[in-house]
This record gives sequence, C-alpha cells and structure tokens, in this order.
Amino acid sequence: MNLESLQREMAAAVMQPLTADEQMRLHAADGRAMSDIAASFIAPNSRLNAFERLEIYNRQYWFRVLGALAEDFAALNAVIGSRAFDRLSIDYLSAHPSRSFTLRNLGSQLPEWLAAHPSYAGRRHRLAVDVARIEWAFIQAFDSAEREPLTLDQIATLDADSRLALQPHVQLIALDYPADDLVLNLHKREKRQASEAGVRQEDPPEHPAKMPRLRLRPTWVAAHRVELSVYYRRLQREEFLTLSAIAQGAPLADAITTGFADSRLSELRRAQCIREWFATWAELGWICAPELESLF
Repeated sequence: MNLESLQREMAAAVMQPLTADEQMRLHAADGRAMSDIAASFIAPNSRLNAFERLEIYNRQYWFRVLGALAEDFAALNAVIGSRAFDRLSIDYLSAHPSRSFTLRNLGSQLPEWLAAHPSYAGRRHRLAVDVARIEWAFIQAFDSAEREPLTLDQIATLDADSRLALQPHVQLIALDYPADDLVLNLHKREKRQASEAGVRQEDPPEHPAKMPRLRLRPTWVAAHRVELSVYYRRLQREEFLTLSAIAQGAPLADAITTGFADSRLSELRRAQCIREWFATWAELGWICAPELESLF
C-alpha cells in the first residue's frame, strides 16, 4: 500500500459514521471487516488492538464535526429538534464530509442539501431551509474579506456603464419567511442557556422548540459585518435585486433596471430610493471597486 492508498483507506475508515451507541462499525460499507482494515495499516500496542486504536480516531472525528455543525446551526437545531438534527447532521456529513483545513466550511452545502431533503424538517421544512440560509450567511459575513469601500462622492462620479462590487462579507439572502428575527432570538436563548450551564444542566430538547407562528412572506435580508459584529438588515425587493445585479458584475444602469423590473413604484419614488440606497450603502461601506480580473 503506497502513501496515497493508505491515506485514502484511513480517511474512509475515520469518516465512516458511528453506530447508534457511538462505536465504530464492525464492517465497512463494502462489507469488509473493520478489524481487517485496521490491521492492514495500524499495529496493536500493549493495551489496544488495531481496531480499538482506529476506533479512537473514528469517534473523535465524528464528535468534533458534529459538535462544530451544531454550534454553527444552533437555531436550525431548535427549529427541528435535536433528534432530527442529529440524524440530519450524520446524513449530511456523510454526503458532504469535511474537505477543508477549517471546520468553518462544514455547513457550506447544508442549506441546499436540506432544501433537497425535506423529510428531516417535516412541516417546518421551508422555515428550516430559511434558518439554515441565515445561519450560513452569518458565518460568511463574520469572516469574509473586507476591501476598501467607495465613498458617496466617488460613487457619484460613476456613469451608466461603470461596474461596482459588493464587499465580500455582504451576504444577500432571499427568504420565504421573515425568519431573521427568529434566528436572532434563538441565538440569544442559546447563549443564555450556555451561560447557565454551570448552574443548571439540561439536555437539548429532542422535539422542535415552540416559537411564534410565522406567515409565508417573501423577505430579503443582507447579512453584513461592522467591525467584529454581524448584523442583519431587511431590504426592499428592488434594493435586493439591484444589489444582486451589482454583485454579479452588471453595469450600474443595468443593475438599476434589473432592480426595478416589474416594480410598482413611481418614477419619483424610484429616484428617491436610489439616492437613499446609495447613501446607506456608502455609510455602511458596502460598495467597493471590482477586482481587476473580474473586468476582463
């Protein structure tokens, strides 16, 4: 077995899901005995055989990634309940195992994966997908790059063909529910419970948390960072579409046209919106120049 084959064999063994009682499985997915697989590249020692030594890595891998995913998606855990979230986490991470040097990227595919697997959230599926989108946007907004913003005076010198860009940390989210406030409240509750852990020990609820009834209502939100804090800001539909077009590299005039497509706003109100938006975006530092390579 060469080095690459050994690494792939061990990675497959370590990433294999645990049993229901959190032990290493006796057989691999292809039917081979895990004791034979372990013995092929791990030597026993005076206390543990090859299977037991490999099991340590298998268990620690899953304990770590499951814990990291639960920390990043605490609101989703509350919305669907810990029992469903545990099952979701194992199946999601089996389909999308860690491929990065950082655990930050574990949940990068979770919103799309959950959207395609409705059984994990039941009647709260659409809400759960929105919550997952919001929580992933939080992660992106928290640690994505920040570039030199353009001032309002600089933006005022641009013409219809000029191209702008959004700060990498600005994340635009289109939702079915106005779920941003719900996520913030669930995160506050999670922090409060964590601070009380030394006084009152509780297991996470197995069943979905009780929460106020939300009605389906298209909602547009931007997650963005100010210094080291992430904030959510509700957007008008037209504002969201304009920002999305700017982020996709459309010329300024085309981005504004896209933003107001099918809009019922009057021409006077549209002009007022554009002035207000750019003043706000400049104040928040959302607008920057595109990277040179994106212009060619």
